[in-house]
Order: sequence, then C-alpha cells, then structure tokens
Amino acid sequence: MSTSPSAAVLVVVGAGPRATGLLERIGASAPELWQGEGELRIHLIDPHPPGPGRIWRDEQSALLRMNSMAEDVTMFTDESSTIDGPVRPGPSLAEWAAQFSGRGPRHAPYAEPADPEVLAELRSLAGTDFPTRRAQSAYLDWVFRRALAQLPPTVTVEWHRTTATAVTGPPDGPQQVHLADRATPLTADLVVLAQGHIGSTPAAEHLDHAAFARRHGRFHLPPEFSADADLSALRPGEHVVLRGLGLAFIDLMALLTEGRGGTYRTEADGSLTYLPSGHEPVLHVGSRRGVPYHSKTRYRLQGPRPPLPRHFGPEAVDALLAQGRPLDLRRDVWPLMAKEIGFGHYHELFHAHPERTALPWPDFVAAYDRLDWYAGAMADLVAAAVPDPADRLDFEALDHPLDGVTFAAPDAFQEHLRDRIARDVARREDPEFSADLGAFLALLSVYGQLPRLVAGGLLTARSVAEQLDGWWHGFFSFLASGPPGFRLRQLLALSRAGVVRFLGAGIRIGTDEATGTFTAAGPTVPGHTLHATALIEAYLPRHSLERTEDPLLRDLHRAGALTEEVIADPTHTHRSGLLAVSATDGHVLDPSLGGTHPRRIALGAPTNSRAVAAFARPRTNAPAFRQNDAVARELLCALSSQFPKGEMATSTM
Repeated sequence: MSTSPSAAVLVVVGAGPRATGLLERIGASAPELWQGEGELRIHLIDPHPPGPGRIWRDEQSALLRMNSMAEDVTMFTDESSTIDGPVRPGPSLAEWAAQFSGRGPRHAPYAEPADPEVLAELRSLAGTDFPTRRAQSAYLDWVFRRALAQLPPTVTVEWHRTTATAVTGPPDGPQQVHLADRATPLTADLVVLAQGHIGSTPAAEHLDHAAFARRHGRFHLPPEFSADADLSALRPGEHVVLRGLGLAFIDLMALLTEGRGGTYRTEADGSLTYLPSGHEPVLHVGSRRGVPYHSKTRYRLQGPRPPLPRHFGPEAVDALLAQGRPLDLRRDVWPLMAKEIGFGHYHELFHAHPERTALPWPDFVAAYDRLDWYAGAMADLVAAAVPDPADRLDFEALDHPLDGVTFAAPDAFQEHLRDRIARDVARREDPEFSADLGAFLALLSVYGQLPRLVAGGLLTARSVAEQLDGWWHGFFSFLASGPPGFRLRQLLALSRAGVVRFLGAGIRIGTDEATGTFTAAGPTVPGHTLHATALIEAYLPRHSLERTEDPLLRDLHRAGALTEEVIADPTHTHRSGLLAVSATDGHVLDPSLGGTHPRRIALGAPTNSRAVAAFARPRTNAPAFRQNDAVARELLCALSSQFPKGEMATSTM
C-alpha cells in the first residue's frame, strides 16, 4: 500500500482501553476538525487484541474479577463531561450486557461473544454484580469495534499485531516507528504512546531475594501482573509469605485456592466454608497497614447525588497555585481534600438518613462550609450534628487501623482481624451506611483535581514523593480500590480453614541463610517470626523508566529522547519513574531538544499526568475522558493544519 502525500498518518503505540478511548474521541471530533484534503490513516501497534489490550485480554483465568460493579464501568462520555468535543453517550458495561438477555436495547455493531461462558455471564449479569475480567474484555472489544464503525470514511485504522521497538525522526519531520516483526518502519506525522500499564524488571531488593531463592532452591515472585504470574512451582502445603493485601493479593489468593481445585460451601447463615483440594500452599500475608483494602460498596446512593466538587475543585486549585509559594500536601492541600470527602459523606448521611442527625442540613452545611477542617469548632459541629461516632468520618482511624494494637500470640490476631473484616463487609453491603459511598464519590472527585495541582509545580519534591505518590496513593487505594465483598468473605473462609494466616502491620521481610528460609516479622505480634520457603511480592510493579520492560520506552530513554519526571527543590530530589510529559498537551519532554517533542505525545498510566483508569463511573466527569478528548482534538487540528499539503508523511507498506 502506497501512502500518497495527501494522506496524514498517526501511529498509536498500544491498543488497550486508553487507545480505544482516544480513537472514540477522534471519531467524535473528526466531522468538525478533520480538514485534511485526503485520508487520515491510523496505525495501532499492540501484540494484544485491540480494545482489551494486555491487562484486559480474554486469555486469562475466569477466576479474576473486576473490583467495580458492572453499572459503574463505562467507556463513554455523558452529560457530566466537561469537554470541547461532542458528547457521544454509550452504554455502561451493565447496560451493554443487558442486550444479551433481552433486558435492554441492542447496540450496534451487535455480535454475541463467541465464548459460551462469557455469554452466559453477560446474560445473567446484574448492575450490582462484579464481572469477570473476561466479561470486561468482551465489552472493550465491542467498544473498539463501535469506535471503528463510527469513524468517517476518510479515517481508517489498521492494527499491527506486534511490538513497537523504537521511534526515530527529527522534531520537524516524519517519525519512523520501528516494529519487531518487520524491517521497514512505519512513517508517521505524529506518534502517540499509549502502552498502558507496563511491567518493570525487578528492583535491587527483589534481585537480592531472587538470588537467595536460587541459592537455596526456594520460590520468589517479584511484583507482577497477576494474570501473567507463573505460580506452578509452589508446592501443596508450602509456607508462602505474601507482602501486600491489596488487589494483587486477592487475585493471587483466588489463583492459589480455587485455581487449584478448592471450593466454597455456603452455610445456612450465609457464611462460607472453604473445602480444600489439598493442592493449596499456606499463605501468610501482611502489609504496611496489616489489613485488607476496604470492601467495595454494593449499593447505590440512598439520597441525591452530592454536588461535587465543592471544597476542592478548580477554584480551590487556582487559589492554591495563586499563592506562588512551595506547598506541602498534608499541611496546605489535605485539609481541603478532607473537607471535600467529608462533604460527600455528610451530604449522603443527612439526606438519606436524617434520623441519625441532630441538625437540619442547611444549618449544618452553612457551618461546615465556613469552618476549616482541623478547626476545633469543626469537630464540635460534627459531634453535635452526628450523635453516633460510627457515622462520623475519622481519617486517622481509617488510615492506621492497627496502630498501638498488639497480640501475645498469632492465633489471637487471627480472631481479631477476622472480626474486623466481617464487620467491614457487613457495613459495605448495608445501605444504612451509604454515607461511605458519598465519601467514595468525593474521593474520586478529589483524585481528578490533583494532576493540575501537581502540574502547577508548587508542591515540594518531598511532598510529591512521600505524600502524593506515597501516602495519598496508598490511602486512596485502601479506601476506594478494594475488592468485592464476596472476596473478603472468601478470605474469611480461607482464614478459618488455615489456608491463609495474617501477619499484621509493618511486616519486615528478611532471609535466613542457615535455614534457607524467608522470614517475616512485625510489631502486631511482638516476638513472633515466621519462616517460609517462598516469598511473593503481592503488588503490581511500579512504573520505572530505568527498569521498564517496554522496548520502545527503554530505547528512547537510553537515547536521551525522553526522561522520567524529576521534581527537585533545595531540600529534596524526587525521581518518580514516570514518563515526563507536558502538563498542557501531553507532548513528551525530550532532553535533547530542551523542551517537548512536537510530534510525540504520551498519555495514560506511565506518564506524570497521573491519570486514573481509562474507564470510569458514569456521570463523574472522568479525567481520562477529558484528557482523551483534548488530545484527540489537538491531533486532528495538527494533522489537518500544521502540515501543509505535500508535507504529510509518505511511506510504503
């Protein structure tokens, strides 16, 4: 195929949800902005299927689930979206699935998933169910095909099932995108890097543990995406330490129990009993907090949706940046963030459960708006207006659940934590505590405001390192990114069966050369040290340009054509490992140019935009959708006007 000079060429590296969302936005704005005199050709480069990509591909265990309800997952803009391009609504995962059971309208292009298990799941999927990742894969495949179908005739897309290994070319000329399976590169006018979540080679600590495991014939797994982890070497009954109690642990728990033939029996009281297959290892698990992530809520708001943002929105960010001085997240920003989350919590409490409040909402909110979060008068207001402490928002108790709590023996701690988990699951499934969902929605709103604050450049380097990328990211995940309740009920059953043992908070991992075992100890059970023959780092790999597994990013980094984000001030230097891009338009910062590369854009997970997931809850004005829309419109404008006719890329394929 020979590309004529009047054909513009865009290469997008990565074809997962982020690239799919970008493609949908290109299609939405193309009728308005594509003024090119010829064809716009888009090449997608990804060894994994377009739409789902690597993380959401169909070829993974049916045991792996989403941690969101089906009705809370969408790939489409809606009336809440503050974007310049046209809003093109589309179905959530739940609305899309309803067509296969006849409960909802058919969505073109219509085709039943070929896998009978996935089709059966979709036919019975309720909005409040937590779907398998394979069901989400089918949805993303359909979203991709719909995006293709809605492109104008002058825009065409070709998928290359391979890996991009390098990008070369001058800033003022066409770019050459080199592919693993062909000698001739693709020639492009613009290149978008949208690889999504990327693995990293092990860090120094993990390399040391791997070397120890090899010396003693033990098992070690560094941070890894659960669907890719090879767990076959773990022996039945083998004692395994897992560091991490987040979603990666939940996945590994399922793969090492049900995935090895175990089953659950539901008892008369609704509790679960685990029936081992005999092939399971024994899982000893601990983390910094020592408790699992909070269960996801499984109910809807009982009152009206809180009007967010209120205390930490664009105006608040503008006011912080206008101060023109170094900002500390905990001192200067967190009080506003906390107040926003508190507003979401109390808005739902007062509107849905007024019998548990002692003031009229207008009186409460007038005083609440006026007071600072840490003011003593704020605590007095909440205490007077919310009689039951269980209805009040206590961030310190949430953040440090095991501080100061110790146990004389491991068995006593098992009972304590099982009781805590059971109470958490019950609360998160009881709409009487729907204020928790109000707080959750405010958490999402807060998260969406932070990238612009970071881009403003006033947060201190230590604050970004320790408070934003450290404490805040972990706290947000702990409260908002937990597993479905049924997973924690399974965890309780596994604990009662002795397949899972809890280690507590602040665990320290060591090695014992004399016995050839990994050790784990912590302050929750003083004096107790566990010896195990296997160690699993039960969390996802951190983004790291220095250690990235992506060959294209690795090549560009070594060539000095891109750089990681570095935030420095007189007291600290923070190297985040994230790909540095322009805060305004996503163009890659190229050190060799002393600025941004005009023809290379990066967006999504590996970048310092710190964008959240490519899909989101409906009607939350998702930041990722806003970014996709802005980038799509910039691409169309640049391709149709920046390059005069005759200067578009030419290539032979």
